[in-house]
Formats: sequence, structure tokens, C-alpha cells
Amino acid sequence: MLIIPAIDIRNGRVVRLIQGDFEQETVYDDDPVGVARKWESEGAELIHIVDLDGAREGRPENLKLVEDIAREISIPVELGGGVRNLRTIESILDKGIERVILGTEAVESPEIIKEACREFGERIVVGIDAKDGLVVVRGWVSSTSRKAVDLAEEMEGAGVRTIIFTDIKRDGMLSGPNLESLKEMLKAITIPLIASGGISRLEDINSIKSLRDEKLQGVIVGKALYDGRVNLREAITVSEAG
Repeated sequence: MLIIPAIDIRNGRVVRLIQGDFEQETVYDDDPVGVARKWESEGAELIHIVDLDGAREGRPENLKLVEDIAREISIPVELGGGVRNLRTIESILDKGIERVILGTEAVESPEIIKEACREFGERIVVGIDAKDGLVVVRGWVSSTSRKAVDLAEEMEGAGVRTIIFTDIKRDGMLSGPNLESLKEMLKAITIPLIASGGISRLEDINSIKSLRDEKLQGVIVGKALYDGRVNLREAITVSEAG
């Protein structure tokens, strides 16, 4: 199970939000490239990047910076935030970014997901963000009546090969993962799942491991790394332990 550091970028800086609220922002670093190098040096095998400005505006706003990150490190980078069409996906992948994460389009334009999966295969990841089991979109600003597990099943049917599932009530709260929601999601799909939201300590990683599901590909860790509550090297060791 991979431990995947998150780098959330807003106005060119590394930040973390609380429950996706742009009014509750903490700035951690002015050098996202340097942060990516740090996580690589500590053993990360994949970096998860969110363009927060892009998520809000509906188009990537920090792509040049993410391209710099992808060029400066040797491990893969995945990017989400404001990706709305095939042309944008192609542009991102052409810049050395390994995977593109689509979220809003899974709800609003599922045909784009199908086309993207046909054209780009496993380089397409769908991010499902949920609150109380219901999907939220457009940078966590808009709520829907769609059940997260129903959308996950639909996306698997559309050809998606990896899903990132985020419980936004836990994100940035350091309150531990929502294991019940994770169990429900794992039961609904047969493709790999990456868990996100709520990791606050090494014990949280162990609790996710305890689900003992081979579909759990990884765990995204954000605020806990930046606050020093979780040491990346130690988290990787825990994740790899039998």
C-alpha cells in the first residue's frame, strides 16, 4: 500500500485547506518543487498534486509549476483540479505528468470519462469526493444527490481503472479515516482504490491496512505530514510491514 504525499497548490504556494474551505487556508511552503523533492528523498513513490485554483476556476491554473515538479523529480506525479475536457488531459499528459484526476466531469459529463479512458487508459483516475455519502463537485463547492458508491460503480463500468475516494468531512481535520465509508466503497468496486482524508497519525494507516483488501492501492496523506504528526519514512515502513 503506497503512502502518497499530497501537494495542494494555490497561488503558487503549498497550502492545506480545512474541509476544502478556501477561507480556512494554511500556507506551508512557497516552493512546491522543493517540497516534491523532499517527499521523493524520504521515499515517496508517487506525488498527488491538486491545483486548487484550477478546481475553482474550471481550468488548470498552476500547470507550469506542476510541469516543473514532474521534470525535477524521478517519481510519477498525478494532477487534479479543473480538468474538464480531453484537450486539457492531453496537454497535461504531454508535460510529463503521469496521471490525470477527473472529478466534476464524472458527474456532469460521464461521456468525457469514457472517451478519456478509451484514449488514455490507466492514466485516467477519477476522484470521488463525498460528504455524508453524497458526491460533491467543483472544488467541493457544489453538493449533489449522487451516492458516492453508485458513482464509483458507474465509473468502473465506464472504464476507469483507479478511484481516489475522499471523505471531505475528514479532510484537513486530522480526525482519522472514515473506515465504514471505505469498506462500503471497497465492496462496491473491483478496481484499485486510493483512500484520502483524515490521516492524523501512524495508527490511522494501520487501521486502513487492517481492512485487508487488495484493492487498497494507497493512502494520500496531507496535513499530518506538514504538521509533523506523521513522518513519511515511518509511514512507509508501517505500510510495508506484514
